[in-house]
Amino acid sequence: STVIRILLSIAIFLIASYVAPTRASESKDLKKSQTSVAKAHTSATHHAKRARASKRLIETQGPPYATRADAMQAADAIAARLGLDAQWVREAIGQSRYMPGIARAIAPPPVGTPKNWAVYRSRFVEPMRIRAGVKFWLNNRETLERAEQQTGVPASIIVGIIGVETIYGQQTGTYRVMDALTTLAFDFPPEHPRAAERAAFFLRELEAFLELTHRTHTDPLALRGSYAGAMGLPQFMPSSWSKYGIDFDGDGRVDLFHSTADVIGSVANYFKAFGWKPGMPTHFPVHLVANDADKAALLAPDILPTFTAAAMVDKGAELDATALQHIGPLALVELQNADAPPLYLAGTENFYAITRYNWSSYYALAVIELGQAVAAAMPK
Repeated sequence: STVIRILLSIAIFLIASYVAPTRASESKDLKKSQTSVAKAHTSATHHAKRARASKRLIETQGPPYATRADAMQAADAIAARLGLDAQWVREAIGQSRYMPGIARAIAPPPVGTPKNWAVYRSRFVEPMRIRAGVKFWLNNRETLERAEQQTGVPASIIVGIIGVETIYGQQTGTYRVMDALTTLAFDFPPEHPRAAERAAFFLRELEAFLELTHRTHTDPLALRGSYAGAMGLPQFMPSSWSKYGIDFDGDGRVDLFHSTADVIGSVANYFKAFGWKPGMPTHFPVHLVANDADKAALLAPDILPTFTAAAMVDKGAELDATALQHIGPLALVELQNADAPPLYLAGTENFYAITRYNWSSYYALAVIELGQAVAAAMPK
């Protein structure tokens, strides 16, 4: 019996030794199978998303402009005006497409839509943008200092612009610039109150873009930007790129998509060209106690600096001591807050200069306050 027990023990050991590795192998195979399924599912999901996105893209594209006689006539006229090869211009415009989404995006808000500075500000002066701004400033500190020394434009203003425009390059636009500019040049929404004027503007920008890409040997159909055709980290329109873009890194070309040095130098150069005054504040606080007539008179020039500090006081604008000492014209700037009382500022010529980048006092103050918030968050 002892021999039998020994033989049984040996048999059990051999069976266990055979089965255990088999189970381990099965476990590994199961894990591999699960991983493969997960990868396949992820891949399928990815391709499904891309397919849906492609489908939406196809559904929202109109026919190529090559099918439009008026667009081809415009192409020939542009080529003649700019001295460009007519076939090259016809191909660039002809391969562009009408984008209904762009036409919808450019439409003004419905009449009666209340403006709200607090809501507008919250879109831009917020933690994610501030953190990104600190990182951008730290990575480009020397370049920002050089730009400020050469132009007098504060680093905080440059940082504020790039942050508001593209979150420091995170959102530079997904539309083909040619699609945007042709759509808005040839099919600007006719219901817009200034449709003819705006269409003419975008036709000029289309010409500037074709001239720019031809000069730089760039495929005009390769560049992407905003629905309005603005490009790169600073969202320059084509004419602004040509007029104010500068080679600030010394590599012999202007690259507002990839060179942060060129971006910083070009933004500073833009404001210098529009009369930035080094050392001047952008605005002062105002407490308005004016009657309706004086308030209307103060707001009549819009954001164009027109009044002396004394003239503003005479019309019911209470200014602090610093503002009273300001030498130079001021503008009463009103920022509405929906049903809450509006915010009033006394804008200087530098505040006005920021509005030459985007013709909105809300935009200008968002740029200023984002730049201030990033500066305050910088490591000491």
